[in-house]
Amino acid sequence: MKVLLTLFLWFSFVATPDLASIRKMYSDVAKSEANAKEFTAKLAGVSNTDDKILVAYKAASILVDSKFEKKLGEKIERFKEGAKLLEATIKSDPSNIEMRMIRLSVQEDVPAITGYKKNIKEDKKFITTYYAGQGAALKEYLKDFVLQSKSFSEKEKQFVK
Repeated sequence: MKVLLTLFLWFSFVATPDLASIRKMYSDVAKSEANAKEFTAKLAGVSNTDDKILVAYKAASILVDSKFEKKLGEKIERFKEGAKLLEATIKSDPSNIEMRMIRLSVQEDVPAITGYKKNIKEDKKFITTYYAGQGAALKEYLKDFVLQSKSFSEKEKQFVK
């Protein structure tokens, strides 16, 4: 019985990735198919009842992974699945700045034909408004995102410097 309990706890621990490693991986996820597949695999064990930030990253992993699908039908289905999950997650906690950053990062990179670009201005405003009130680690992470983001102008990027 002890062995089963130990195995269960070990698998539970392995299945839920830590946020710091996910953040580190996220900045490079769209650069290659291998990065996207590794990110998706790392988040595969995350369920909708886990930490909402991890669920948002899982949604982003599905969205990025859809970019590399070979068949158009599968590409569209994966994209819809990821967008639906990300929107539901943000709806459950609309004041979460990190989830807003995730959506902004996705929306600034998807093709216009997807129609999934409607929250860019809203999320930019949210990030600029609430950036100062975040903890040091999250502020640094948001700063790195903003400085490389295509959505913020050079003038707009000054608030993180």
